[in-house]
Amino acid sequence: MLRGQVSVEEESQNPPAVGHWKPLMPSKGDREEPESGCQDAGGVHEPQSTEQLNVSRLRSSSVEIREKGSEFLRDELHKAQKELKLKDKECERLSKVREQLEQELEELTASLFEEAHKMVREANTKQAAAEKQLREARGKVDSILFAEFQAWKESPTLDKSCSFLDRIYREDVGPCLDFTKQELSELVRVAVEQNTLTIEPVASQTVPVGKVAAEECGGPKKCALSGLPRTCKHRIMLGDSGNYYYISPSCRARITAVCNFFTYIRYIQQGLVRQDVELMFWEVMRLRREMSLAKLGFYPSEM
Repeated sequence: MLRGQVSVEEESQNPPAVGHWKPLMPSKGDREEPESGCQDAGGVHEPQSTEQLNVSRLRSSSVEIREKGSEFLRDELHKAQKELKLKDKECERLSKVREQLEQELEELTASLFEEAHKMVREANTKQAAAEKQLREARGKVDSILFAEFQAWKESPTLDKSCSFLDRIYREDVGPCLDFTKQELSELVRVAVEQNTLTIEPVASQTVPVGKVAAEECGGPKKCALSGLPRTCKHRIMLGDSGNYYYISPSCRARITAVCNFFTYIRYIQQGLVRQDVELMFWEVMRLRREMSLAKLGFYPSEM
């Protein structure tokens, strides 16, 4: 027991030295560690508490940021969903409007087609009725004209007192040869009837020839029959008077149409036309149409 007590006392009187190991020659890459001697419990845990506090703060900030980010994303998602619903409703409304417009358009198109067909049917009916009336009227007129032509053909003459020539004089020849210069117009009509009228083209340097005043004869730039300033490419001579009168293309067309008619009926009178009477009649009707067109101012451009 004494030995043991002595050992205990010795150990208590000589406590072990507490120090730290320090290298004699620290290297460049080594960091010098702070001396750690005998420190109390508070000195050892103070740096660790600060680090833990900093980590805790960082964690808290990160959580807060995540929460705010999640909340922002939820809000944006909610807005996007709301806008999407509104767009869906708008698309649905526009789709209904489009369907309604398409239906109305189809109905309108069908209605227009039906109305158009109705109008066409009515127009065709009216046209058929008008053509029928025209054929009937033309048949009556043609029958009258044909009867007059047949009566004239039995004893052809150039005497305009017969009903056939009297009608043509009143309806075609007279209006076609009715020009502004009445006196000259009458002379032209007589020359056509007597077949003594001459038409010839105008030379580029031709000067009016004859006893009649130059003003009455007209000129290359003035028509003697109408008295209007027109380019005259032809001139006429009445009989053997030697007087030339410059005429415009329109006046020439009218005179030529009348001359063609008289030439044809002269051929019939002389027995030179060897055709059926109906073909002769339709040729006369064609020549009458030419006179009507010329009287209205229609003539070939080469005139």
